[in-house]
Amino acid sequence: MTAVHNVLVVGGGIAGTAAAIALADGGIAVDLVEAKLDISAIGSGITLQGNALRELRRLGVWEQVAAEGYSFDSLGLRAPDPAGTLLVELPDLRTGGPELPATVGMPRPALAAILHERAARAGVTVRFGTTTTALAQDGDGVDVTFDSGATGRYELVIGADGIRSATRRQIGIDLETGETGMAIWRAFGPRPASVTRTDLFYGGPSYIAGYCPTGENSLYAYIVEPVRDRSGLTAAQRLDTMRELAAAYHGPWDDIRETLDDPDRVHYTRFETHVLAPPWHRGRVALVGDAAHSCPPTLAQGAAQALEDAAVLAELLLHADVLDERLWSAYTARRYVRAKAVVDASNQLGRWLLDHEPGDVPGLMGGVAALVAHPS
Repeated sequence: MTAVHNVLVVGGGIAGTAAAIALADGGIAVDLVEAKLDISAIGSGITLQGNALRELRRLGVWEQVAAEGYSFDSLGLRAPDPAGTLLVELPDLRTGGPELPATVGMPRPALAAILHERAARAGVTVRFGTTTTALAQDGDGVDVTFDSGATGRYELVIGADGIRSATRRQIGIDLETGETGMAIWRAFGPRPASVTRTDLFYGGPSYIAGYCPTGENSLYAYIVEPVRDRSGLTAAQRLDTMRELAAAYHGPWDDIRETLDDPDRVHYTRFETHVLAPPWHRGRVALVGDAAHSCPPTLAQGAAQALEDAAVLAELLLHADVLDERLWSAYTARRYVRAKAVVDASNQLGRWLLDHEPGDVPGLMGGVAALVAHPS
């Protein structure tokens, strides 16, 4: 027995696709709708730490992730000086277990493709260019109206539709998402031989400059600055701005900067954050991933926390006989404190930088790693 027999997942990102796979593998009929027209993801690369890799292995896609991505087991801290001096190389805790690397970097579209191919094999029905416009609940299910005018009825709806979740609004949750005061430039490009792990440069004219290898021939590089209005810049001006900011950083950045030549591969995003207080459901509609909690990328845990949400909710649904408050209490008990701790730590690192305080960055990172080393 399972708590439900048919489920609609709204949102085809990491959290939604992972939940759909796990539920379909357990014999539940799953429809997944995604507002975008295809699986291409905005952005460049993604950093997957060990606890994310543990969940991807459970979904049966670890081998493909390993083949598409770039694995490494340490983190470098460098000085913003003319040599890009390596201050320390910190061994990363393998939070997914000793048989998995500490970190994998990979292109976001590659991860999306792997997950959607796996969902198709699991029997998930996926509809792109589709979302919901209304949810009407009773004690037994949810009547869903789609933007096409079509309707459907499901025993459960999972809202995995991101930081500005329409599902969240449709069930009457008014959640304030705040800006942190920081923004990030990201660029995707070729990987020079000098880049074999993530290195972080703290200080200089920007808060953080870093990079992550995403494959044998690719990486994404990023620079975190104070938030400002960049909306009026053309694509060419965005590229010029990132190159100007990168000029202050050296070492491998000298190699990376020479490859920054494609305006279409430069993106600018403001850091935003929120954590929804329990419960993470209303009736038969539940939230996962950024719809429930969103952390800035300062600790690279966003994808991991989304995957953990999906895994815990699917496990509970597959092992319960009924959808009741005991199940929902178990869901938030296992996820709220952990996700909030990660979001709080991500924001704390940002506040240290904003306030120019010499916080214990290695200690904070180590504390989060120790927390997530144990399955949720």
